[in-house]
Amino acid sequence: MLKAKKGRLLISEPSLNDNVFFKSVVLLTHHNDEESIGLILNHPTKVNLNEILNDIPLSDLPIYIGGPVEKQSLHFIHTLGSIIPNSKQIIDGIYFGGDFETVIQLMHDKKITKNEIRFFVGYSGWEAEQLNNEIRDDAWIVQTAKNELCMNYSTPKLWSDIIKTKKMEHAIWANMPKDPSLN
Repeated sequence: MLKAKKGRLLISEPSLNDNVFFKSVVLLTHHNDEESIGLILNHPTKVNLNEILNDIPLSDLPIYIGGPVEKQSLHFIHTLGSIIPNSKQIIDGIYFGGDFETVIQLMHDKKITKNEIRFFVGYSGWEAEQLNNEIRDDAWIVQTAKNELCMNYSTPKLWSDIIKTKKMEHAIWANMPKDPSLN
């Protein structure tokens, strides 16, 4: 079993009964002995970036719900590395944050595309040992992240697509509704 680590995915176990994390896929952007931070990849909103921020060119850059912590904060991952100063590498080819003024300028200059950047409001966070305890308690399946999973604009269907590739005991849950008793 893989352990939590920056650049790994957390796939919620089918039995995780939590409104925020039900059928979630979380990219861990930070992980150390004191905290773990991640962004939910498969909770899109119907809002685009230019609808919540001024001076952003009209765009089709959707906002995703990154998690329940600091819901008024904006975060982003991208593939642009050193082009955006102060970016932090998560995995090879995927970076977290950086100078937002540079991002805005790249948008105005049309030098950034939808496939190179993703925006999130809020984030997911765990205190020291909290995430490791949840993994031990079978709340999460840990998997190595891949560029295409992180950067493709995903839907809630991402969770079931990943679960179908897991052991049979997980795969049978791929089409499970939020409340199985209503089925």
